[in-house]
Amino acid sequence: MPHKTIHAGLATLACALSLVAATAAAPAAAGASERPRALATIGMIGDVASEIAGPCLEVTTMIGPGSDPHLYRATPSDIRALDQADLILYLGLGLEGQLATVLERLGARKRVTGLGAHIPPEALLADDGAVDPHLWMAPALWSGIVTPLADALAETAPDCAADIAARAAHYAALLEALDGWVHESVRSLPQSRRLLITAHDAFGYFGAAYGLELAAIQGLSTESEASIADIAETARIAAEADIPVIFVESTISPRTVEATIAAAAKLGHSLGIGAELHADAMGAAGTPEGTYIGMIHANTRAIVTALGGIPAPLPEALEPWARQVGLAE
Repeated sequence: MPHKTIHAGLATLACALSLVAATAAAPAAAGASERPRALATIGMIGDVASEIAGPCLEVTTMIGPGSDPHLYRATPSDIRALDQADLILYLGLGLEGQLATVLERLGARKRVTGLGAHIPPEALLADDGAVDPHLWMAPALWSGIVTPLADALAETAPDCAADIAARAAHYAALLEALDGWVHESVRSLPQSRRLLITAHDAFGYFGAAYGLELAAIQGLSTESEASIADIAETARIAAEADIPVIFVESTISPRTVEATIAAAAKLGHSLGIGAELHADAMGAAGTPEGTYIGMIHANTRAIVTALGGIPAPLPEALEPWARQVGLAE
Protein backbone atom coordinates (compact mmCIF):
# COMPACT_ATOMS: atom_id res chain seq x y z
CA MET A 1 0.00 0.00 0.00
CA PRO A 2 1.48 3.42 -0.86
CA HIS A 3 2.16 5.71 2.06
CA LYS A 4 1.00 9.32 1.97
CA THR A 5 3.58 12.03 2.50
CA ILE A 6 3.07 13.86 5.77
CA HIS A 7 2.26 17.50 5.13
CA ALA A 8 0.16 20.28 6.58
CA GLY A 9 -2.37 22.17 4.50
CA LEU A 10 -2.16 25.83 3.72
CA ALA A 11 -4.79 26.47 6.36
CA THR A 12 -2.45 25.17 9.04
CA LEU A 13 0.42 27.30 7.79
CA ALA A 14 -1.72 30.43 7.63
CA CYS A 15 -3.01 29.78 11.13
CA ALA A 16 0.49 29.15 12.43
CA LEU A 17 1.96 32.26 10.80
CA SER A 18 -0.78 34.40 12.29
CA LEU A 19 -0.02 32.73 15.59
CA VAL A 20 3.55 34.03 15.48
CA ALA A 21 2.34 37.56 14.88
CA ALA A 22 -0.19 37.31 17.66
CA THR A 23 2.25 35.98 20.20
CA ALA A 24 4.69 38.79 19.55
CA ALA A 25 2.25 41.34 20.91
CA ALA A 26 0.15 39.31 23.34
CA PRO A 27 0.47 40.38 26.98
CA ALA A 28 1.46 37.84 29.61
CA ALA A 29 -1.41 36.55 31.68
CA ALA A 30 -1.88 38.16 35.05
CA GLY A 31 -1.13 36.05 38.07
CA ALA A 32 0.96 33.64 36.05
CA SER A 33 2.59 30.74 37.88
CA GLU A 34 6.02 31.39 39.30
CA ARG A 35 7.21 28.08 37.91
CA PRO A 36 8.62 28.13 34.38
CA ARG A 37 6.13 26.88 31.81
CA ALA A 38 6.81 24.12 29.32
CA LEU A 39 4.40 23.44 26.47
CA ALA A 40 4.53 20.14 24.55
CA THR A 41 2.79 19.62 21.24
CA ILE A 42 1.73 16.00 21.92
CA GLY A 43 0.83 14.07 25.05
CA MET A 44 3.58 11.49 24.64
CA ILE A 45 6.13 14.30 25.01
CA GLY A 46 4.11 16.17 27.62
CA ASP A 47 3.79 13.16 29.93
CA VAL A 48 7.51 12.37 29.81
CA ALA A 49 8.31 16.06 30.38
CA SER A 50 5.96 16.18 33.36
CA GLU A 51 7.51 13.09 34.93
CA ILE A 52 11.03 14.46 34.52
CA ALA A 53 10.19 18.04 35.51
CA GLY A 54 8.33 17.08 38.67
CA PRO A 55 7.36 20.19 40.64
CA CYS A 56 10.04 22.31 38.98
CA LEU A 57 8.06 23.31 35.89
CA GLU A 58 4.42 23.57 34.87
CA VAL A 59 3.98 21.26 31.86
CA THR A 60 0.97 21.42 29.55
CA THR A 61 0.11 19.75 26.24
CA MET A 62 -1.30 21.39 23.13
CA ILE A 63 -2.80 18.36 21.34
CA GLY A 64 -4.85 16.34 23.80
CA PRO A 65 -6.53 12.90 23.90
CA GLY A 66 -8.58 12.00 20.84
CA SER A 67 -6.89 14.62 18.65
CA ASP A 68 -4.88 13.64 15.59
CA PRO A 69 -1.58 15.58 15.33
CA HIS A 70 -1.48 14.96 11.58
CA LEU A 71 -4.71 16.98 11.19
CA TYR A 72 -4.46 19.38 14.12
CA ARG A 73 -5.19 23.09 13.65
CA ALA A 74 -3.93 25.62 16.19
CA THR A 75 -6.58 27.35 18.32
CA PRO A 76 -6.71 30.76 20.05
CA SER A 77 -5.89 29.05 23.36
CA ASP A 78 -2.79 27.57 21.69
CA ILE A 79 -1.72 31.10 20.79
CA ARG A 80 -1.95 32.16 24.42
CA ALA A 81 -0.16 29.03 25.61
CA LEU A 82 2.70 29.50 23.16
CA ASP A 83 3.06 33.12 24.22
CA GLN A 84 3.21 32.21 27.90
CA ALA A 85 5.55 29.22 27.52
CA ASP A 86 9.16 29.49 28.58
CA LEU A 87 9.98 26.25 26.78
CA ILE A 88 8.27 24.68 23.74
CA LEU A 89 8.77 20.97 23.08
CA TYR A 90 7.82 19.34 19.79
CA LEU A 91 8.77 16.21 17.89
CA GLY A 92 9.38 17.34 14.33
CA LEU A 93 10.04 14.68 11.65
CA GLY A 94 6.90 15.87 9.88
CA LEU A 95 4.48 15.02 12.70
CA GLU A 96 3.35 18.61 13.31
CA GLY A 97 3.55 19.50 9.62
CA GLN A 98 4.47 23.06 8.72
CA LEU A 99 3.65 24.16 12.25
CA ALA A 100 7.06 22.75 13.18
CA THR A 101 8.68 25.33 10.89
CA VAL A 102 6.84 28.09 12.72
CA LEU A 103 7.90 26.68 16.09
CA GLU A 104 11.50 26.77 14.90
CA ARG A 105 11.06 30.44 14.02
CA LEU A 106 9.81 31.08 17.54
CA GLY A 107 13.23 29.85 18.67
CA ALA A 108 14.58 33.30 17.88
CA ARG A 109 12.94 34.61 21.05
CA LYS A 110 11.96 31.47 23.00
CA ARG A 111 13.57 28.21 24.00
CA VAL A 112 12.26 25.67 21.46
CA THR A 113 13.42 22.05 21.31
CA GLY A 114 12.68 19.62 18.49
CA LEU A 115 13.23 16.22 20.08
CA GLY A 116 13.12 14.15 16.91
CA ALA A 117 16.39 15.75 15.81
CA HIS A 118 18.15 13.95 18.66
CA ILE A 119 17.27 10.46 17.37
CA PRO A 120 20.07 8.93 15.25
CA PRO A 121 19.07 9.05 11.57
CA GLU A 122 19.91 5.37 11.13
CA ALA A 123 17.25 4.49 13.72
CA LEU A 124 14.47 6.20 11.74
CA LEU A 125 12.05 4.36 9.48
CA ALA A 126 10.95 5.91 6.21
CA ASP A 127 8.76 5.11 3.22
CA ASP A 128 8.61 6.90 -0.12
CA GLY A 129 10.78 9.67 1.29
CA ALA A 130 8.55 10.30 4.32
CA VAL A 131 10.09 9.70 7.74
CA ASP A 132 7.89 7.78 10.16
CA PRO A 133 7.44 10.11 13.17
CA HIS A 134 5.79 7.55 15.51
CA LEU A 135 8.96 7.02 17.55
CA TRP A 136 7.08 6.59 20.82
CA MET A 137 5.81 3.17 19.73
CA ALA A 138 9.17 1.63 20.74
CA PRO A 139 10.08 2.53 24.35
CA ALA A 140 13.78 1.80 23.83
CA LEU A 141 13.83 4.28 20.95
CA TRP A 142 11.61 6.80 22.76
CA SER A 143 14.09 6.80 25.63
CA GLY A 144 16.37 8.68 23.27
CA ILE A 145 14.38 11.85 23.96
CA VAL A 146 14.92 11.64 27.74
CA THR A 147 18.36 13.27 27.88
CA PRO A 148 17.70 16.16 25.45
CA LEU A 149 14.33 16.75 27.08
CA ALA A 150 15.92 16.81 30.55
CA ASP A 151 18.62 19.18 29.29
CA ALA A 152 15.99 21.58 27.94
CA LEU A 153 14.03 21.46 31.20
CA ALA A 154 17.18 22.03 33.27
CA GLU A 155 18.15 25.03 31.13
CA THR A 156 14.69 26.46 31.71
CA ALA A 157 14.73 25.76 35.48
CA PRO A 158 18.47 25.73 36.34
CA ASP A 159 17.88 25.67 40.11
CA CYS A 160 16.27 22.24 39.61
CA ALA A 161 18.98 20.77 37.38
CA ALA A 162 20.05 18.06 39.86
CA ASP A 163 16.48 17.01 40.60
CA ILE A 164 15.63 16.91 36.89
CA ALA A 165 18.70 14.77 36.16
CA ALA A 166 17.71 12.30 38.90
CA ARG A 167 14.15 12.08 37.63
CA ALA A 168 15.39 11.56 34.06
CA ALA A 169 17.61 8.67 35.14
CA HIS A 170 14.71 7.07 37.01
CA TYR A 171 12.35 7.47 34.06
CA ALA A 172 14.91 6.01 31.64
CA ALA A 173 15.07 2.94 33.89
CA LEU A 174 11.27 2.62 33.74
CA LEU A 175 11.37 2.71 29.94
CA GLU A 176 14.03 -0.01 29.94
CA ALA A 177 11.80 -2.17 32.13
CA LEU A 178 8.79 -1.42 29.91
CA ASP A 179 10.73 -2.44 26.81
CA GLY A 180 11.69 -5.74 28.41
CA TRP A 181 8.08 -6.41 29.40
CA VAL A 182 6.81 -5.78 25.85
CA HIS A 183 9.47 -8.13 24.45
CA GLU A 184 8.46 -10.88 26.87
CA SER A 185 4.75 -10.39 26.16
CA VAL A 186 5.10 -10.44 22.37
CA ARG A 187 7.29 -13.56 22.52
CA SER A 188 4.21 -15.42 23.80
CA LEU A 189 2.48 -15.02 20.44
CA PRO A 190 2.28 -18.01 18.09
CA GLN A 191 4.57 -17.39 15.12
CA SER A 192 1.60 -17.60 12.73
CA ARG A 193 -0.18 -14.76 14.55
CA ARG A 194 2.62 -12.20 14.56
CA LEU A 195 0.87 -9.90 12.10
CA LEU A 196 -0.60 -6.64 13.36
CA ILE A 197 -3.30 -5.04 11.19
CA THR A 198 -4.28 -1.46 12.03
CA ALA A 199 -6.21 1.49 10.68
CA HIS A 200 -3.10 3.50 9.83
CA ASP A 201 0.61 2.88 9.68
CA ALA A 202 1.57 4.11 13.15
CA PHE A 203 3.10 0.90 14.52
CA GLY A 204 6.22 0.58 12.37
CA TYR A 205 8.63 1.08 15.25
CA PHE A 206 6.62 -1.28 17.46
CA GLY A 207 6.77 -3.99 14.79
CA ALA A 208 10.47 -3.45 14.11
CA ALA A 209 11.34 -3.55 17.82
CA TYR A 210 9.30 -6.61 18.73
CA GLY A 211 9.29 -8.76 15.61
CA LEU A 212 5.80 -8.21 14.25
CA GLU A 213 4.79 -7.94 10.62
CA LEU A 214 2.46 -5.04 9.87
CA ALA A 215 -0.39 -4.15 7.57
CA ALA A 216 -2.39 -0.91 7.64
CA ILE A 217 -5.24 0.60 5.67
CA GLN A 218 -3.74 4.10 5.60
CA GLY A 219 -0.13 5.24 5.40
CA LEU A 220 1.99 7.21 7.84
CA SER A 221 -0.33 10.21 7.84
CA THR A 222 -4.11 10.27 8.21
CA GLU A 223 -4.58 13.35 6.02
CA SER A 224 -5.59 11.43 2.91
CA GLU A 225 -8.54 9.06 2.69
CA ALA A 226 -7.86 5.35 2.25
CA SER A 227 -8.72 4.07 -1.21
CA ILE A 228 -10.90 1.12 -2.12
CA ALA A 229 -7.71 -0.63 -3.23
CA ASP A 230 -6.11 -0.05 0.19
CA ILE A 231 -9.14 -1.57 1.91
CA ALA A 232 -9.24 -4.56 -0.45
CA GLU A 233 -5.51 -5.22 -0.06
CA THR A 234 -5.71 -5.11 3.74
CA ALA A 235 -8.67 -7.50 3.70
CA ARG A 236 -6.72 -9.88 1.43
CA ILE A 237 -3.72 -9.87 3.77
CA ALA A 238 -5.92 -10.63 6.78
CA ALA A 239 -7.71 -13.45 4.98
CA GLU A 240 -4.58 -15.12 3.63
CA ALA A 241 -2.83 -14.98 7.03
CA ASP A 242 -6.02 -16.00 8.88
CA ILE A 243 -5.61 -13.11 11.30
CA PRO A 244 -8.69 -12.78 13.54
CA VAL A 245 -8.69 -9.05 14.32
CA ILE A 246 -8.02 -5.60 12.94
CA PHE A 247 -7.41 -2.76 15.37
CA VAL A 248 -9.01 0.66 15.30
CA GLU A 249 -7.25 3.66 16.87
CA SER A 250 -8.54 6.23 19.30
CA THR A 251 -8.03 9.19 16.95
CA ILE A 252 -9.43 7.61 13.78
CA SER A 253 -12.97 6.98 12.58
CA PRO A 254 -13.73 3.23 12.45
CA ARG A 255 -15.31 3.63 9.02
CA THR A 256 -12.38 2.24 7.02
CA VAL A 257 -11.93 -0.59 9.51
CA GLU A 258 -15.59 -1.53 9.10
CA ALA A 259 -15.18 -1.45 5.32
CA THR A 260 -12.17 -3.76 5.59
CA ILE A 261 -14.16 -6.20 7.72
CA ALA A 262 -16.88 -6.23 5.06
CA ALA A 263 -14.29 -6.80 2.31
CA ALA A 264 -12.78 -9.69 4.29
CA ALA A 265 -16.25 -11.24 4.68
CA LYS A 266 -16.61 -11.29 0.90
CA LEU A 267 -13.43 -13.35 0.83
CA GLY A 268 -14.94 -15.78 3.32
CA HIS A 269 -12.85 -14.54 6.24
CA SER A 270 -14.31 -13.45 9.58
CA LEU A 271 -12.39 -10.41 10.80
CA GLY A 272 -13.25 -8.87 14.16
CA ILE A 273 -12.37 -5.51 15.72
CA GLY A 274 -9.74 -5.64 18.42
CA ALA A 275 -9.59 -3.33 21.41
CA GLU A 276 -9.03 0.34 20.64
CA LEU A 277 -5.35 1.19 20.37
CA HIS A 278 -3.68 4.49 21.20
CA ALA A 279 -1.44 5.53 18.33
CA ASP A 280 -1.25 9.30 17.78
CA ALA A 281 -2.62 10.30 21.19
CA MET A 282 -2.71 8.88 24.69
CA GLY A 283 -5.88 8.08 26.62
CA ALA A 284 -7.90 10.42 28.79
CA ALA A 285 -6.22 12.22 31.66
CA GLY A 286 -6.54 10.38 34.93
CA THR A 287 -6.55 6.93 33.32
CA PRO A 288 -3.57 4.57 33.03
CA GLU A 289 -3.69 5.08 29.25
CA GLY A 290 -3.36 8.81 29.88
CA THR A 291 0.33 8.20 30.62
CA TYR A 292 2.98 7.19 28.11
CA ILE A 293 3.86 3.99 29.96
CA GLY A 294 0.15 3.19 30.33
CA MET A 295 -0.43 3.78 26.63
CA ILE A 296 2.24 1.23 25.66
CA HIS A 297 1.06 -1.16 28.36
CA ALA A 298 -2.56 -1.02 27.18
CA ASN A 299 -1.63 -1.37 23.50
CA THR A 300 0.61 -4.35 24.19
CA ARG A 301 -1.97 -6.15 26.33
CA ALA A 302 -4.65 -5.57 23.68
CA ILE A 303 -2.48 -6.76 20.78
CA VAL A 304 -1.01 -9.79 22.52
CA THR A 305 -4.32 -10.97 23.96
CA ALA A 306 -6.25 -10.58 20.68
CA LEU A 307 -3.62 -12.45 18.68
CA GLY A 308 -3.49 -15.42 21.04
CA GLY A 309 -0.64 -14.62 23.42
CA ILE A 310 -0.42 -14.06 27.17
CA PRO A 311 0.87 -10.70 28.48
CA ALA A 312 3.77 -11.14 30.88
CA PRO A 313 3.54 -10.06 34.54
CA LEU A 314 4.82 -6.55 35.06
CA PRO A 315 8.44 -6.37 36.20
CA GLU A 316 9.20 -5.20 39.72
CA ALA A 317 10.49 -1.86 38.44
CA LEU A 318 7.04 -0.99 37.06
CA GLU A 319 5.01 -2.06 40.08
CA PRO A 320 5.16 1.39 41.77
CA TRP A 321 3.91 2.96 38.53
CA ALA A 322 1.09 0.39 38.33
CA ARG A 323 -0.01 1.15 41.88
CA GLN A 324 0.16 4.87 41.22
CA VAL A 325 -2.19 4.68 38.22
CA GLY A 326 -4.53 2.14 39.80
CA LEU A 327 -3.47 -1.00 37.94
CA ALA A 328 -3.22 -4.22 39.90
CA GLU A 329 -1.71 -7.29 38.29
